[in-house]
Amino acid sequence: MSDALPLPQHDTSFERLVMLAAHDLRTPLATIFGFSRTLGRDATLGDQQRKYVEMIETASGQLTELIAELSLVSRIEAGRYQAKLEDADSLAVARYAEGHLGADRVGLSGPGGRVVVDREPVERAVSALIQAALRHGAQEHVAVVACGAEITVERVTKHAAPVVLGQEIRDLGAAAAVRLIAFLGGAVTIDGELLTIRLPQ
Repeated sequence: MSDALPLPQHDTSFERLVMLAAHDLRTPLATIFGFSRTLGRDATLGDQQRKYVEMIETASGQLTELIAELSLVSRIEAGRYQAKLEDADSLAVARYAEGHLGADRVGLSGPGGRVVVDREPVERAVSALIQAALRHGAQEHVAVVACGAEITVERVTKHAAPVVLGQEIRDLGAAAAVRLIAFLGGAVTIDGELLTIRLPQ
């Protein structure tokens, strides 16, 4: 049984079309991802073939994440996003980015602190903001500190700042992250080269 979309049938808005597209794309992408993993375990594959299969698996995983962000933004914009709030630790939230982007690129430290968030989307959001700072600032490494409800990222270049803040829509993950965090009652700001992600408590 497919997941039903919580939308009235007469809704022909752009937000509904985006949500429907995101919903319908998940099944074929899951198929591609699943079979690429199955092929990757085939012992008869040569090195080059295995590399191609790994590239397909990585790319399908990235597409799945992008579709999730697109769906999230459309639900927020349509007023249909329902957050599943729970207690979390800001250091644990930031640790997702360290695992996703690599400890060699994300220097994580700090005591953390209690926050109240929709855990998985916010973990992806923080990771997307850090990734945008790296990608659009042409950087190899940033320092990330989780202290209390704030996660700071240093440094964010002048060129990357408007993209990270969602003022220039050139990074879907960052744009979605700013909207999500603001919707939950937090904020994303940049002072000089310091990015501060304030999560709700």
